[in-house]
Amino acid sequence: MKPTALEVDYLIVGAGAMGMAFADTLIAETDATVAIVDRYDQPGGHWTVAYPFVRLHQPSAFYGVNSRALGSGTVDQDGWNAGMHELASAGEILAYFDQVMRRTLLPTGRVSYFPKSFYDGPDPQRPDVQRFHSIVSGASYEVTVKRRTVDATYMNVTVPAMVPPKYEVAPGVRLITPNQLPALQDQPSHYTVVGAGKTGIDACLWLLSRGTDPSDITWIMPRDSWLLDRANLQPGNSDGETEAARREAVASAHTAQELFTGLEDSGLLLRLSPDIEPTAYRCATVARAELEQLRRIKDVVRHGRVKRIDENAIELDQATVPAQAGTLYIDCTADGLERRPTVPVFGQARITLQAVVPCQQVFSAALTAHIEASYADDDTRNALCAPSQHPDSALDWIQFFGDVQERIVRWAADPALLEWLSTCRLLSRRIPKLSPEQRTALLPLFEAQKLKLEELLSQANAVATVH
Repeated sequence: MKPTALEVDYLIVGAGAMGMAFADTLIAETDATVAIVDRYDQPGGHWTVAYPFVRLHQPSAFYGVNSRALGSGTVDQDGWNAGMHELASAGEILAYFDQVMRRTLLPTGRVSYFPKSFYDGPDPQRPDVQRFHSIVSGASYEVTVKRRTVDATYMNVTVPAMVPPKYEVAPGVRLITPNQLPALQDQPSHYTVVGAGKTGIDACLWLLSRGTDPSDITWIMPRDSWLLDRANLQPGNSDGETEAARREAVASAHTAQELFTGLEDSGLLLRLSPDIEPTAYRCATVARAELEQLRRIKDVVRHGRVKRIDENAIELDQATVPAQAGTLYIDCTADGLERRPTVPVFGQARITLQAVVPCQQVFSAALTAHIEASYADDDTRNALCAPSQHPDSALDWIQFFGDVQERIVRWAADPALLEWLSTCRLLSRRIPKLSPEQRTALLPLFEAQKLKLEELLSQANAVATVH
């Protein structure tokens, strides 16, 4: 069968959250034509295979695409998120992205959408021609891309239903993903949640919300994490006090441990147990009511990652512990925030979408589209969209904060960009409009913070090397 020939300005590979956010801003700010190729049957990427009870950890107001609000802007009146802005469910997010595609993008007549299609890469003989084929019909396509191919898959977001566990599971051991929890037909004698990231938190909260006795839950936690207080991340909040608290914690700290103590004392970071110093930071966000629920689980196993689960024992990095008979294991170990190597966002014929602000993927994608539409050369574009790795360890918070501060300084020097940022609903923190004199006055402060953060990080790494 002869391939179908297409010609567009941009080919976007991936209709997940980042691909959709990029397409939305690009279509809104240019007259470009776009083809979107995606392996799933509907827009939404990993949300199409996520566990059904998953919700956003941050308010719906900061998620999705820039042109269309997600949710109704309501404040929850009951439950563990009471008093704070709504958190969209997986079903709501999928319906939202479907509406973005069918009511915002496709009606422009400049967007072509190819679901259930596999991207095959560039034609070896013609670098400006990209190829893909339908997984359903087998029809093949050759796309002449006049501007760029946009890789919206590079961040490699995964959920447990997409990947097998990295540990061995002996025959006879009952292990499921969180997707299967709502379909349970019988009560296991015990639950063991494997993994302590966002998915592990969600699984534990789901069990507790269904009335499970906390003594019937074991939580395998390879590392304790610093957590963000959702109350500090609400629409309409003033960032002034929060920023001041961060700056004060940095300025007064002489060691990394003192820095985290200051951040905790000011309410910016939370931890599960007051007796355990967290060694991880993954941007996970909780309400204090949720944290109190999680603290009801007393059987928390802290011996590293699981290596093998047998019927009678669980082998971990640092110990082997007995397993309770009849236990149902819930695998929550997929890495939804994989720490990917950074590459330049803008290449000659390619855009590789990455987090410009760590853990803020949709904002980063929308910003990248705006920069592509508004600036003439890739050196400027790459300077404004320097990618940043997602944080993993607690010390990565130091790099994370430094990256954010550096970007604010750079963006604030561009009045037109600052104006766009002030209207971008996906940005969870407000960047104040400053006069040239105010920006000049702040530069020494930001430079001092940068040097202090580098000093704390270097000192902490040196101590870690010794030990």
